[in-house]
Order: sequence, then structure tokens, then C-alpha cells
Amino acid sequence: MRVLKELSRQPAALFGLAIVLAVVILALAAPLIAPYSPDEQMFDGLTLEGAPIGPGAQFWLGTDTLGRDLFSRLLYGARTSLVIGIVANGVAVAIGLAIGIAGGYLRGLSGNLIMRFTDLMMAFPALLLAIVLAALLKPSLWIVALVIALVNWVQVARIVYTETRGLSERDFILAERALGAGHGRILFLHILPHLMPTAIVWGTLGIATTVLLEATLSFLGIGVQPPQPSWGNIIFESQSYFQAAPWLVFFPGAVILLTALAFNLVGDALRDILDPTQRGRG
Repeated sequence: MRVLKELSRQPAALFGLAIVLAVVILALAAPLIAPYSPDEQMFDGLTLEGAPIGPGAQFWLGTDTLGRDLFSRLLYGARTSLVIGIVANGVAVAIGLAIGIAGGYLRGLSGNLIMRFTDLMMAFPALLLAIVLAALLKPSLWIVALVIALVNWVQVARIVYTETRGLSERDFILAERALGAGHGRILFLHILPHLMPTAIVWGTLGIATTVLLEATLSFLGIGVQPPQPSWGNIIFESQSYFQAAPWLVFFPGAVILLTALAFNLVGDALRDILDPTQRGRG
């Protein structure tokens, strides 16, 4: 309740939250809202010359190169992009939490080896690593989510590691050890609850990055494969018509930008609320 009350006092956060809720509702209700099937190639969806039709009364956002309704494809593409964003980022946060806690709590050789592996992963450009993994594996919705999770956990692990190192030296942890508390009790009852605000913030902020990365992979042709629509592959399929039919690139690009901005606004607000020491930091 406190978090909701604090969010309600921040106009930017409310705007972001409204956009997020709108995108989620539209994605869930796509079968009810979409006027056409996303894969339906309509006879009247192209001009006599075979070109896409611009936005109008029949096709609100126009049609694509195959005569499919762009509005319907964007609605169904929202489902794909959000599923990948939420699943991939959730897995990335879980992996980052596990590795960061292990590295920060174990110390010694084990902790150093874990964090040197994390540093090694951070040395690789995330997009390049994602492209290599996606090219090696057969692209699909779940494979793309897995690939994105495997390249996005390192930042979470590094932050969690630093916080775990600090928590391990706090007096209440030392007192628990002196009383004979086991590692499981210390980790799950004392350290993990203190890390949950970090996990929540990264779980929100990371969705924006994940949605952008999924769109990038799909735009490069190694993400979600047609005919399943995603915002990225809608742009990929239409890039050759950028000048002749700019709406095919503008509308999906706009929803990607707006969704990423919305999640960032909500994530920034949650960071300020849950960790006041981070207030104002970009």
C-alpha cells in the first residue's frame, strides 16, 4: 500500500504505470479487440498495384506487405513481446540473485571464481553474445527468451554480490552466526529479504531492456520467427517499404519506444521508493 501511495504522488510514474497497464490489457484482450486475424491476408488489403494500404477507416493503422491488418498484428505482437520480456527478465533476475548471493556470501576461492566468471560474461557485448546464441539455436519464442535471460543476468549478479558482501558484515548477521544459525537460515531469513527491493526494481527496469533486445533480435531476423508476430519482426518484414509505407515502421517502433519508456519510468519510481539512497541516480 505504501508503494502504491508513493507512486500516486509521482506523475511520471503514474503515466508509465498507465501505459504498462494499457499494453498488458490490450495484449490479453487481443483476440477480443483485434478486428482481424493477425495472419489473415485479405483480398482488399493491398492496392491494385500490390502495395500496402495506408491507415484509414477499414484498416486503422494500415496493412502490411502481405495485406494483413497492422493493428491486429501489433496487438498480438504485444503478447509475444511481453511474454518474452517478463519471462526472460524473470529468469535473468533469478539467475543473477543466485549467482550474486553465492559469490558475496561464500567468499574465498569459490566466491572469487563465481565473480570472475561474472566478470568474463560482462566483458562480452550483450547484443553480440545474444546474436551468437540465437544463431546457434533454432529461434523460437522460448529460445529467444532463454537467450536474452542468459545475457542479462550479469548486471543483477554484480549488484547483488556487492549488497550481499555488505550485508554479510552487518552486526545482525554476525550475531546470528555467533548463535549458531545455519547458512540456510541466514541466507533465506536475513539476507534474501534485504535483496528483494533490488530484485523488484531490476525486475521492472529490465523488462524495458528485454523488450528492446527482443525487438533488435527479431529485426535482425534471428528472433521470433514469422508468421508469429512480434514488434521487432513486424519492422523486419517491412523495412524495405520504409519510404513507400512509413506507417509499417513508425507504429511498431512507437509502441516499442513507449513501452520501454513506461517500464523505465515505473522502475525508476520503484527504485526511489524502495531504496531512498538511490534517489536521483540514473
